Amino acid sequence: MSLYALGLNHQTAPLAVRERVVFHVERLSEALSELKQRLAREAAILSTCNRTELYVAGEEPAAIAQWLARYHQFEPDGLRPYLYTLPHDQAVRHAFRVASGLDSMVLGEPQILGQMKEAVRSAESAGTLGTVLHKLFQRSFAVAKEVRSTTQVGAASVSMAAAAVKLAARIFPSLKDQSVLFIGAGEMIELCATHFAAQAPARITVANRTLERAEKLAHRFQGGAMELKSLPEHLHEYDIVVSSTASSLPILGKGLVERALRARRHRPMFMVDLAVPRDIEPEAGDLDDVFLYAVDDLAQIVSANVDARRSAVAQAEVIIESQVGQFMHWMQSRESVPLIRTLRMRADDLRREELDRARRMLARGDDPAKVLEALSQGLVNKLMHPPTQALNETAGEERRALARILARLFRIE
Repeated sequence: MSLYALGLNHQTAPLAVRERVVFHVERLSEALSELKQRLAREAAILSTCNRTELYVAGEEPAAIAQWLARYHQFEPDGLRPYLYTLPHDQAVRHAFRVASGLDSMVLGEPQILGQMKEAVRSAESAGTLGTVLHKLFQRSFAVAKEVRSTTQVGAASVSMAAAAVKLAARIFPSLKDQSVLFIGAGEMIELCATHFAAQAPARITVANRTLERAEKLAHRFQGGAMELKSLPEHLHEYDIVVSSTASSLPILGKGLVERALRARRHRPMFMVDLAVPRDIEPEAGDLDDVFLYAVDDLAQIVSANVDARRSAVAQAEVIIESQVGQFMHWMQSRESVPLIRTLRMRADDLRREELDRARRMLARGDDPAKVLEALSQGLVNKLMHPPTQALNETAGEERRALARILARLFRIE
């Protein structure tokens, strides 16, 4: 059984492609079940704003790639230019690097680890996480912990949220006079709210589909809350809008933003869309006085601030390489399990034969000491017969090679 990772990320595919390949939470279990029924023995799907990756234990990566294209309604070869397939140790190394934040748009960012754990929980719930993938992800989490605790990769984290604040400061002289609206109530919005709140804006509001979740997050920042359906009446009140939801359709269309601008008398609006698929229609960015930034737009700002942590990457790669070797050794040892099981069953059959013979000897009154001696000699003779016979049936270099193997097996000097 092969292990491989297949997918695309921010390095291989533009946002317009990535947002079409997102697996939404409500359909993830169905997709995993379909994979296992038709194409894989084990499967897990990691789907974030920066990547969609399938981790698979099975035999047909080409078929998985075709399934992925069909599932997201691409032409048969429509995804091929953006996909990578990583087999065996490359897949293991990739999983370790992803969990450690080395493959992220933001070097060392911690959110990916939580997203990976959620992917594992989803696979467990769908019944598609078997022995191999379970071991892979548990090792990935352990490696990530070691990398973060022994290197500076995650130190002074430069996040999308920090980049958003930096961009906003270019538009507005002071954030203390601005009203900020957060759309969504997930981890990314919480992180953004923390960064913006540190700038003490005039007003913070959280809008969410569920009012209770919005109120809970807003309370942490002494802000207000509203439901998403209230956005059309209130959008014009906000100078800064940050959105990150799991919606499969845009939350803010160009028309809605245009009406808000008219109500604002064309005072500028700064908008950050951290969702994939996007929450804000890209066409809204064409409007005058709208400064719209999507995930990929923040990458340039982020990359300019990560140089200080790059020196720690080499140290992290050494840790990862060592752990890849250990995991591959475990994988290889699993290949011997069927043979070992058969050997033990054969040995047990021989043991039972000799034990039955010894019991018959005892039943007819033979000397117990002689019975034990016969039992031990019978076991030795039967266990040693196959290797001895194999050795006698070979000659030349084959015999010498077999002799070396037997000496190693039986630890003979």
